[in-house]
Amino acid sequence: MVAMDSSGWELLRLFLHVTAASVWVGGQLVLAALVPALRRVSPEAPGVAARAFNRVAWPAFGVLLVTGVWNAYAIRDELHGGQAAVFGAKLVVVALSGVTAWRHTKATVPRARAVYGAATAGFALLAVLLGIALTL
Repeated sequence: MVAMDSSGWELLRLFLHVTAASVWVGGQLVLAALVPALRRVSPEAPGVAARAFNRVAWPAFGVLLVTGVWNAYAIRDELHGGQAAVFGAKLVVVALSGVTAWRHTKATVPRARAVYGAATAGFALLAVLLGIALTL
């Protein structure tokens, strides 16, 4: 096996993080867009689709957490002032995205599911925005 240099590890780290974010965030948006069509097929179809999505989404969230720690370690010397504040805010919204997603999966009242689902997507999108801001 060929040893990877630091740029190869950085590429792998960022690839895994962006791919997992694409699944976690993008999947939520696609599933939300499909809910009305799924309801027309069957009242149970959105729940079936959501449970299938969860089998992919939660492992992706786990990859996000692991690669997020890896990212933090990799850029630890670059986080000063405003960048540190943006990074801290990103940590908070990532945590909120995970907590609200978990609450969404446990909600039994449609209104609670809608509120937690919307909050999850909002926090996830904000995490993406803050992640991009960290690269500027």
